[in-house]
Amino acid sequence: MKIAVIGTGYVGLVTGTCLAETGNDVICVDINEAKVKQMQNGEVPIYEPGLDLLFHRNIEQERLTFTTNLADAVKEAQIIFMALPTPPGGDGAADLSYILGAAKDISKIITEYKVIVNKSTVPVGTADKVKAVFAENTSIEVDVVSNPEFLREGVAVEDFMKPDRVVLGTKSEKAKKLMTELYGPYVRQGNPILFMDERSSELTKYAANSFLATKITFMNEIANLCELVGADVDAVRKGIGSDERIGKRFLFPGVGYGGSCFPKDVQALVKSSDDYAYDFQILKSVMEVNERQKTILVDKVLKYYKGDIKGKHFALWGLAFKPETDDIREAPALYIIDALVKNGATVTVFDPEAMDNVKNVIGNQVNYAKNQYEALEGADALLIATEWSVFRNPDFEKIDNILKNKVVFDGRNLYDLQKMIDLGYYYNSIGRKLID
Repeated sequence: MKIAVIGTGYVGLVTGTCLAETGNDVICVDINEAKVKQMQNGEVPIYEPGLDLLFHRNIEQERLTFTTNLADAVKEAQIIFMALPTPPGGDGAADLSYILGAAKDISKIITEYKVIVNKSTVPVGTADKVKAVFAENTSIEVDVVSNPEFLREGVAVEDFMKPDRVVLGTKSEKAKKLMTELYGPYVRQGNPILFMDERSSELTKYAANSFLATKITFMNEIANLCELVGADVDAVRKGIGSDERIGKRFLFPGVGYGGSCFPKDVQALVKSSDDYAYDFQILKSVMEVNERQKTILVDKVLKYYKGDIKGKHFALWGLAFKPETDDIREAPALYIIDALVKNGATVTVFDPEAMDNVKNVIGNQVNYAKNQYEALEGADALLIATEWSVFRNPDFEKIDNILKNKVVFDGRNLYDLQKMIDLGYYYNSIGRKLID
């Protein structure tokens, strides 16, 4: 099939590349000329494991191309995906200007039937708004389909190629037939394509991310309580995770959730609820708790140093909001850095992938190390904010020789408590016994 993908951000690029991988002819459109040139030259603009292999293969086989010309892209495309940003506005509502603007531009170009697919995360009622734009600007028949993405950064290629489910919101039989044909190769193992109305599809995305954010936040609250009552959050996690109604995933406590989806989607669902005069109390609490959790590691640091860290120097391992990505949007590490610096400390950081992105945001507020051990030089203590695999089994003998004091504040519970006791560390983690 001939496909156009409007927008080459994280979702658009993964979508376009993976659609090309099953034999479709895909042309991706972006208004950023430098970025398009970069992709035309074979450079992947984001870090996502496994994406580069598919990206290069489909460019070489001429199934994946890039352009800044919208008209060229949509001319022959049967299906047009809109994978555009929907950033939160000042009131928390998703900004639909990119979506509606693209819809208007497309409506003035098309000359025959098209399926327009909302791949972006959008509030309930967006499909209706897009339909209204087309109705206002063209008499050409179109079907607007809501097709939310459920891609996890770090495993997005696998998620697209082998989805748990494909959610499609449309009442059109013609659109259902085309979308079933398009997604057929990805669900050969029997995972479902779920058809529903557009509004239910739109809400499904927000509901899924908000539920997961709530699950994470609940476990962080349990971890904080564990520290007060003397319980072990690892034991509690295993105890409740064994219940199949709860499940084992998203029960690991830490320094809060971040990234491009959870913070924005929870906020947007709260705003949508407010618009319908519904007080979504659980999600408001989730946002409040998560905001506090992002700097809980700094609270531990301040308590250890009796409230005064002026002149102290800290090493920070991990900047991305999660491992296997360079995404730092709403990353807890940025909040930790800000709080440390405001309290008079200095910081040296290391992350396998995200340091360039951090430099672009905060510049020289921190020092940047070439590797995890260089970050320890001259540091009074080590803080861990992201659970990269490279941090899971470090050379503690080397750490002993570099770090000024055997003090570790672990926001991701990477290390075994007994091991840290045996090594003689002051080890403060999340929801577990304090080792001092």
